[in-house]
Amino acid sequence: MTVIIVGGGASGLMAALTAAPASPVLLLERQSRVGRKLMASGNEGKGCSFAEEHPERYHGVDPAFCAAALNRFGVDDTLAFFAGLGLVSCSEPDGRVYPFSDTANSVVDVLRLAAGEKGVDIRTGCEVTEVRRTGEGFVLRSGDAEYTGHKLIVACGGAAGARLGGGVSGYRLLESLGHRRGPILPALTQIKTDSRFTRPLKGVRAKAALTLVRGERELGHSDGEVQFTDFGVSGPAAFDLSRAAATEKGDLTLALDLLPALSRQELQARLGERKASFPQLPTEHLLTGALHNRLALVLLKQAGLSLASPLSALTEKQLAAVCGLVKDWRLPVLGVLGFDAAQVTAGGVLTRDFHPETLESRITPGLYACGEVLDIDGDCGGFNLQWAWSSGHIAGAAAAGLL
Repeated sequence: MTVIIVGGGASGLMAALTAAPASPVLLLERQSRVGRKLMASGNEGKGCSFAEEHPERYHGVDPAFCAAALNRFGVDDTLAFFAGLGLVSCSEPDGRVYPFSDTANSVVDVLRLAAGEKGVDIRTGCEVTEVRRTGEGFVLRSGDAEYTGHKLIVACGGAAGARLGGGVSGYRLLESLGHRRGPILPALTQIKTDSRFTRPLKGVRAKAALTLVRGERELGHSDGEVQFTDFGVSGPAAFDLSRAAATEKGDLTLALDLLPALSRQELQARLGERKASFPQLPTEHLLTGALHNRLALVLLKQAGLSLASPLSALTEKQLAAVCGLVKDWRLPVLGVLGFDAAQVTAGGVLTRDFHPETLESRITPGLYACGEVLDIDGDCGGFNLQWAWSSGHIAGAAAAGLL
């Protein structure tokens, strides 16, 4: 009973290795090598983390759909699986686990080597353009070649990261077999804001608390590192709000608290003490030691202060204005960067047409889907990869008759 898997990313490789002991497995990947998007994840492998399975960190029309797969094959199972392949991992203080080599290549390498050892037939440069159901299973076409199998797993990923293999082919294959796709939008990407303030800060990083608001209504909140860019705000904290920034309607604003450890009253008291202790210090140094120098200058200029004037010349009203900007700096949101820059796709093929316990189609028996092609996406920090591992394992096990 041959299992054909379309897509050689994280979920597809996991499905292949799970199914291989019980069934012949053919994996078709349109890129020149498997795992390209996985290799590019995060910063030197820091994006290739293993996150605890928290269903509340996932999104979609029915985010609870992912719970069955996450519960059956969670992070402990994932770590044990990769340890069995020879991957050495280490824990960070925040609880996340990363490859000890600090590179995502190590993850791809152990998967690729294990696939070869288990006899998985991997065909790269093989883009599937057509699939049809037959009495015996499925027939897939790629160029002039045809491939037949009894079970089919679609693990093509989503539209994010086109340069690394993202696209809409998985949606089209599933739609040709009777499935429906909801709207798709880029997620885990930069939030575009009024660039007059962020462009001078290109490359500056800060720890901040971010709140996405429409008027005074809070639509989302995130804490962590932000990085300012030509277009607006990037970094993990911004990524976690990018889904809401892409999907919410109306005039949106990103409110940044640039010193979340201090209340507004505490900050104003400290600035008053600095004024009293260093009355002749130029105003440009009011926030020195608290914020990055370039960030401080942008805020002081926005507050309308004369940077060359001594601190002794500042009024309480001016100090309050600076505190207001530090604790609630508001940037109008213009949207998010597109799919090319996004790490993941929000939306996808409707999950209600799949059994959550097996990921088998309710419409076409013998057809399975896993990973990003489905309408499930997670927050920044390893959650999307865990969904790929969990869903790939379940789909592979079910297709091979192991469940």
